[in-house]
Amino acid sequence: MTDSLTNDYLLRIMAGEDEIRGFAVLATETVGEAQRRHGTLPAATAALGRTMAAAVMMGAMLKGREKVFVQVLGDGPVGRIMADADSQGGVRGYIENPLVHFPPNAQGKIDVARAVGKGQLMVIKDLGLREPYRGTVPLVSGELGEDFAYYFLASEQVPSAVALGVLVERDGSVRTAGGLIVQLLPGAREELADLLTERFQNMPPFTRMIDSGMKPEEILHMSLGDLNLRILERMPVRFHCTCSRERLEQVLIAMGRGELEDMLAAQEDAEVTCRFCGNVYRFTPWELQKLILQT
Repeated sequence: MTDSLTNDYLLRIMAGEDEIRGFAVLATETVGEAQRRHGTLPAATAALGRTMAAAVMMGAMLKGREKVFVQVLGDGPVGRIMADADSQGGVRGYIENPLVHFPPNAQGKIDVARAVGKGQLMVIKDLGLREPYRGTVPLVSGELGEDFAYYFLASEQVPSAVALGVLVERDGSVRTAGGLIVQLLPGAREELADLLTERFQNMPPFTRMIDSGMKPEEILHMSLGDLNLRILERMPVRFHCTCSRERLEQVLIAMGRGELEDMLAAQEDAEVTCRFCGNVYRFTPWELQKLILQT
């Protein structure tokens, strides 16, 4: 298992007459850890980082041991992007092709939409029930903030404003990363929708505000401070991988006796790499023999 300690954190808030809920996350070091582990170039870093920021905020909507799994299935050059998060601020991510970058788009920003392409956004929630909740929507822009907003509206019927951003240094490292989700809850006053829409349309990009020195608390107060804003929780956020030797043993067993016997015939150590964190687990021929007996 890999778990990195960071200064990143997430805020959970309520506003209005319990009509608005929101989440804001500073995830610079967490996304930076993913960038180092996967060796991503800037466009891939931005796509992966935005997905991870969204996932960790969606995880904060859960409780107990519930988890959320996010997959961005676009036809762009980065391929599949995956992230999963728990309810305690732990998140990890994977991108199929980390070596993707382009010149800036017409707005002078990293061209995430070109990197992601067209396709689907899939969300799976493990709520401890017999079957997990699954929701799939088409990607409406590939920029990911708009795509997650569309997911909340189309799949969960919750009007939401979503801002996601990652700034990358010239050397490829992560300068700042984070995001914001603000949602109208059932029964909210109709005028709040127009008010929030206007405010978020005129709000600077989240990463620009963070990069200027603003904290998530200040961003939330700027946008919702006059609407009876209450900060309910401040949660540490970290890169957290749930891989372990025991879990990888189960993966090998699931491959079947034939695959394991082929590995054993090579009379060399078998290596299994976790695609989320890059940790390598080695299994000796003797250990492979033990696993064969369990198939």
